[in-house]
Amino acid sequence: MTAIWWIRRDLRVDDNVALDTATELGHGTVIPLFVLDPAIQSSRYHGAAQRRAQFLFAGLRALDQDLRTRGAWLLVRRGSPLEVLRQLSAEVGATAVVAERDHSPFAKRRDGAVARALPLHLVGSPAVRIPGDVTKDDGRPYAVFGAFRRAWMAQPPITQRDILQAPALLNAGAAAPVSEPPPSHPEVPGFPAGPHEALHRLDAFTRGTDAPILRYHDDRDRMDLEGTSTLSPYLRFGMLSARTAAERATGLIANGGGTGASRWLDELLWRDFYMHILDAAPEVLRIEFNSGLRGISWRNDPAEIEAWRTGLTGYPVVDAAMRQLATTGWMHNRARMIVASFLVKHLLVDWRIGESWFMEQLIDGDPASNNGGWQWVAGTGTDAAPYFRVFNPVVQGKKFDPDGSFIRRWVPELAAVPSRFIHEPWALTPLEQASLGVPIGEAYPAPIVDLGAGRDRALGAFGAARDRMR
Repeated sequence: MTAIWWIRRDLRVDDNVALDTATELGHGTVIPLFVLDPAIQSSRYHGAAQRRAQFLFAGLRALDQDLRTRGAWLLVRRGSPLEVLRQLSAEVGATAVVAERDHSPFAKRRDGAVARALPLHLVGSPAVRIPGDVTKDDGRPYAVFGAFRRAWMAQPPITQRDILQAPALLNAGAAAPVSEPPPSHPEVPGFPAGPHEALHRLDAFTRGTDAPILRYHDDRDRMDLEGTSTLSPYLRFGMLSARTAAERATGLIANGGGTGASRWLDELLWRDFYMHILDAAPEVLRIEFNSGLRGISWRNDPAEIEAWRTGLTGYPVVDAAMRQLATTGWMHNRARMIVASFLVKHLLVDWRIGESWFMEQLIDGDPASNNGGWQWVAGTGTDAAPYFRVFNPVVQGKKFDPDGSFIRRWVPELAAVPSRFIHEPWALTPLEQASLGVPIGEAYPAPIVDLGAGRDRALGAFGAARDRMR
C-alpha cells in the first residue's frame, strides 16, 4: 500500500501529523509531493509574492535534502492539484492522500474538489489547536480574544510527549515517479529557509540563561532591538510546527520562565485566534467583521497611498518601517501596527488596500494573521481596538525607537539628525535643517498630513458609518 503526503504548509519532517498519518495509512510507503498550483499565483490572498515564493522554494529544496537523508525525495509537479494527485495516484497505486488542514476559503475549495474525487485525509493544522476545538459551550467560535485565550489555556498544555519525532527512514517505494526539480531561486537575505534554520532560531530565542524570550515582555515592542523571535516566516510555511513553538513556551512557563514566555505564547494564541476566526467566518477576507462599521467613506488618495508604500510620508517611523518592508519582506510587529493605523486612520485609506500590499510584500504573509491584524488596527474586526484609537506615529516612534536607531538604519537621509528631533525633523529650524543636510521638502519629504486633522477626519468618517448602520 502507498500513501501520498501532499505537502502545502508543512515543509518539515519533525512533528508532522500529515507525514505520520501517511506513513501509517501507506503501511510505511509514502510519496512526498508538492504541487506547483498556477491558481495560487492568481489568488489575492495566496498570491505568491516574489520573496514569499523565494522562501517557499528554498524551503522545498531544504526539505528535499532532509528527505534524501532518510531514503526518500521530494516529488514536485506542476498543475491543478486534483489532476496531479489523480495522475500520481494511478501511477503509484496510492490508496490514500494525506494533507495538513488549511483554513482559508481558497484552500477549502481546493481540498473539497480533491476530496470528492480521491481518498483525501485532512489532519492536523497550521494552528496549535485545530479550529473547531476551542469553542463556546454552544459550539460557536469565540469572537473576543480574552475569552478565547481562557478557553485555549483551559485545555491540556502541549508537552514534549505530544511532539512527533521525525522518522529516521522513509520508504518512497521502488518506483521513481517523474518529477521536476524544486524551483531554483536565490535565498531571501536574512531568512535562510528550512526547518533546521527554524529550530536554530527557536533555540537561540528560548535557550540559555540570557535567552531573548526572558526579556520578551520588555523588548518585543522595541523596533531598535533584536527582541523578537523572527520565526513568523517559518511558522507561515510550517518549517517549524506551531505545536513545537507552543511546547517550548509552555515548558519555560512551567519551569519559571516568567512573563516573557507567557507574552510570547500569547502571540501564538493570537495566531491561533485569527485562524479560528477565518475558519468560522471566511467573509472577513472581503468585508468588515464588525457589521456596524461597513460603508466607511474612504478617501483612497492615490498619491498618499504611493507615498505610504514607498516610505515618503514625512513621518520617519512610518517611512523607516515601509522601507524595511520593501527591502527585506519583513516588518517588526509594532511597526506593522503603526503604519497600518497611519494609512487607515490618518490618511483614511481602506484597510483592504493596506492588507493587500502587505500580502504582496511580506515573506510571512498569512491570510488569517494579516487580515486579523489589519482589521484590529482599523477597529472593524473581531476583538478590535476601538475605531477611535489612533496611533500617533511621533509618540509611537519616541516610545519604541527612543534614540532613532531604527529610523537612521532605514531612512539614511536623517542619519545626522539629533535624537531629540529624529521623530519630527520638521521641528528643526530652516538653518538647522540646512546645516544637517536635510531641508524638509527637499532632502526629506514634508509630512503629507496633519496628524490632528487626519485623526479628526477619520473619527468623523468612522462615526458617520456607525450611525448609518444603526
